[in-house]
Amino acid sequence: MINMNEVFETNQMIQEMNLDVRTITMGISLLDCTGSTVQEVGDKIYDKITTKAKDLVKTGEDIEREFGVPIVNKRISVTPIALVGGGVCKTEDDFVELAKVLDQAAKKVGVNFIGGYSALVSKGMTKADELLIRSLPKALATTEIVCSSVNVGSTKTGINMDAIKLIGEKIVETANATKEKDSFGNAKFVVFCNAPDDNPFMAGAFHGVTEEDVVIHVGVSGPGVVKKAIEKARGKDFEVLCETIKKTAFKITRVGQLVAKEAAKRLGVPFGIIDLSLAPTPAIGDSVGEILEEIGLEYTGAPGTTAALAMLNDQVKKGGVMASSYVGGLSGAFIPVSEDQRMIDAVAAGALTIEKLEAMTCVCSVGLDMIAIPGDTKATTISGMIADEMALGMINQKTTAVRIIPVIGKGVGEIAEFGGLLGYAPIMPVNQFSCDAFINRGGRIPAPIHSFKN
Repeated sequence: MINMNEVFETNQMIQEMNLDVRTITMGISLLDCTGSTVQEVGDKIYDKITTKAKDLVKTGEDIEREFGVPIVNKRISVTPIALVGGGVCKTEDDFVELAKVLDQAAKKVGVNFIGGYSALVSKGMTKADELLIRSLPKALATTEIVCSSVNVGSTKTGINMDAIKLIGEKIVETANATKEKDSFGNAKFVVFCNAPDDNPFMAGAFHGVTEEDVVIHVGVSGPGVVKKAIEKARGKDFEVLCETIKKTAFKITRVGQLVAKEAAKRLGVPFGIIDLSLAPTPAIGDSVGEILEEIGLEYTGAPGTTAALAMLNDQVKKGGVMASSYVGGLSGAFIPVSEDQRMIDAVAAGALTIEKLEAMTCVCSVGLDMIAIPGDTKATTISGMIADEMALGMINQKTTAVRIIPVIGKGVGEIAEFGGLLGYAPIMPVNQFSCDAFINRGGRIPAPIHSFKN
């Protein structure tokens, strides 16, 4: 039973603390979109998306207006296209045609992004997987709202180093293909280890093969609410601090649960999961960096940062799982440099480095997220950075991811402008020592010993 105090409290969180539902994401299976030609498969994909998602945006807007809860994005995720198009796509350009179909269908129904131009290659690549990866520069340059991801590792299978080497090369090519927009193409691409099937957040959302035909996932966010709440615990011990974060996370998640259930009911599809990730925006007061500073750090990156982030993530999850029976996705704080003003400030102050962000990945999901690096960074160096993050996920049995942007024509200290929710990012220095021989070995890093649990 909701009482008036709870209504008042929620309204205050929305009006004063930047509380929002970051995304309603409709997952759509395309496994039934088979055909004998690329054109036939593309037509079926377009028809299914535009049929199933035709009311998604309107429903989100109606709920936003009636409930007074901001819903920032409406999105779609689909079955990894390497699986859907594998039977008919014989060239890179064939896959690019399907990327264009996704772009057209998403624009038709009015969503912000569509994810699922993806491949799952943690153990090996099929010919279709390889073709999709090779198509990335052209696909990301010729579409506007298509997002892509590749899962290159898992705790059960190890790390596909052949795929990582190829992806490093394609990231450089994508950067060049979109250099007029500060290499923006790579902002729509993420590399995963242990990718979840039900992630509602871009750029890594795809509709896993274990999911129902159509489902609604919701990603909630509220860094500003958490920051405001823990201001009241200033100077208190960790027990008080943790209880404050848990209670706040519970309230935030209940708002997301309400929106998710209502959207699923109105659209006539099952409710999937609530993703508890704290996702910042460039707006003042909507920052994970500010939370870490309120906990007691001068800047994100100071000694104690990893411990503070670990505590924050754990308490958010503990509070959130009490508010919803179906928690999934990433459910961990995002720490994208470009989307968080205080993270940008920390980089500018010299407090935050790529190496520290890598360490922080041990206790969150996407550690190297929206990181801008010099445009002349070698492909093998990028592959090495990806491999390091994938190893953290594999060994620690968790999701890790990399979204890294070499900005052509710019160097350390310059600024890359992405706009909107993606903000801007200072170009960060990269370790210049070579890992060429390591990356060029090829093959697969085996699964760790603790993966054998059968």
